[in-house]
Amino acid sequence: MMIELAAATGVLALLTMVPGPDMAIVTRRAVAAGRRDGLLTVGGIASGLLVWGVLAVAGLAAVLAASAVAYTVVKLAGAGYLVFLGAQTLWRSRRGGTAAPTEPPPPAGHPWRTGLVGNVLNPKIAVFYTGLLPTLAPPGLPPHTGMALLVLVHVLLTVLWLSGYVLLLAGARSFFARPAVRGAMERATGIVLIAFGVKVATAAS
Repeated sequence: MMIELAAATGVLALLTMVPGPDMAIVTRRAVAAGRRDGLLTVGGIASGLLVWGVLAVAGLAAVLAASAVAYTVVKLAGAGYLVFLGAQTLWRSRRGGTAAPTEPPPPAGHPWRTGLVGNVLNPKIAVFYTGLLPTLAPPGLPPHTGMALLVLVHVLLTVLWLSGYVLLLAGARSFFARPAVRGAMERATGIVLIAFGVKVATAAS
């Protein structure tokens, strides 16, 4: 069982490190407001994964993944949220300009809630947890126990990876605090968030 669990952890680690909407949301908060906001955003993302994990173990996520209407509703809501965050970030960079003499206010909205909502409105997690995790569950464990274990492993890996990313950004805060660099990062992050939103909206169910 330990070999299978180690293999599953390796697969989850690789998938966790693939850049996606979560990393873009974390970048937005960490660059604009610093380490504390970045880590709170990571906490919100982890909470969202736990919500999906509970739903997956209870079987409700499978219902969502199998329902075209429910899946589409959540998908479009999530896409709209990402586009909103991206547009907000672009507007913030435009208002701040490239020669702002003072530190701009942090993005609107509590960072934990931003991470939570962005993750809960991602139906791909439902498909991921109901489609892939059961195939990775270690043999010898009851199905629900194996699923719950892998959800916790995925949450832990996500927290470690994104927290390390936040600390890396925070360590270079003096560089990102330069008005020209900050403006360029905000514009790039805004474009990436909008691109992810369009990708989510147009992806096949």
